[in-house]
Amino acid sequence: MRLAYKIWLDNNGKAFGEGPYELLARVERTGSLNRAAAEMGMSYNKAWRLIRTLEGRLGFPLLVRRVGGAAGGGSQVTPQARRLMQQYVALREDVQKTLAQLYAKHFHFENGDDH
Repeated sequence: MRLAYKIWLDNNGKAFGEGPYELLARVERTGSLNRAAAEMGMSYNKAWRLIRTLEGRLGFPLLVRRVGGAAGGGSQVTPQARRLMQQYVALREDVQKTLAQLYAKHFHFENGDDH
């Protein structure tokens, strides 16, 4: 048996969580919202709507778009988004440690007894 949970930030609706974190991490790696969305099995339009919704809830931009041209277009994670991602990872790690300690405290199994 194990403890399962989800953690996200809420501001008049889900503002940031595991899915948005993964999308932004992939944008940071690939330089492209389109590629990041495709890697996650998500349409570009859905990814773009998600980013816009989250930006509205968070109150700051998550991506800067570069329009095409000789070098091609793409997207870049903003400094505010990068900071949010770092804070989210740190929070997620602290929550994981704390919940593991609480789980061990309340559900300590001895001699195969799971009651």
